Amino acid sequence: MNFKRLTLLCGHYGRGQTNIAVNLALRLREEKERVAVADLDIVNPYFRTRDSEDVFSHAGIRLICSQFANSNLDLPSMPQDLYAITDDKSLYTILDIGGDDRGALALGRIAPMILEENHYDRLMVINGYRPLTRDAASTIEVMREIETACGIPFTGLVNNSNLGEETDADTVRKSLRYAQETEEMSGLPLVMTTVKEDLYPELKDEIPGLFPLKLQPKL
Repeated sequence: MNFKRLTLLCGHYGRGQTNIAVNLALRLREEKERVAVADLDIVNPYFRTRDSEDVFSHAGIRLICSQFANSNLDLPSMPQDLYAITDDKSLYTILDIGGDDRGALALGRIAPMILEENHYDRLMVINGYRPLTRDAASTIEVMREIETACGIPFTGLVNNSNLGEETDADTVRKSLRYAQETEEMSGLPLVMTTVKEDLYPELKDEIPGLFPLKLQPKL
């Protein structure tokens, strides 16, 4: 994957963007000296990038997140160093936006600066096995709602279709038609298809753009 300075990951609830954010940041750190992850999922306190804080520290990755992350508080609090994302042009950042309009609205605070710099990818994480996004048309409807909330257009798709622990190689194969239909209807390129790392060896030679994921544990 060719990383822009900012990579914005968005999607409806339960689409797995947090796991993808963690894995992309670790991959990006192999290429860039200064890397950060910004957790703008200000609504969901149960499964956040902060759960990987020790992993980030070991890898030399900066974490920007709400002071209420990983707690039982559910307050729309923004990280104080949010503007480092746009002000520090040497910092490559993966942004986990979350699946709520408030997350998208939080992104809207720095949207003008992101658009002005124009060095970003905004990726919609899709999962054809989840309610509300089981087909291309409904997926695009959700995508447009998220897009409108902050005013930054999407530039690509990430197929993260899975059935949790029941996911096998055929689960991933069967999702490709859905992903391709979403690509065609939206006019956006399918940037990657993600897969649990234990399934990667079986599928790597048959699915273009396959990206292995080490699953993030819930703490």
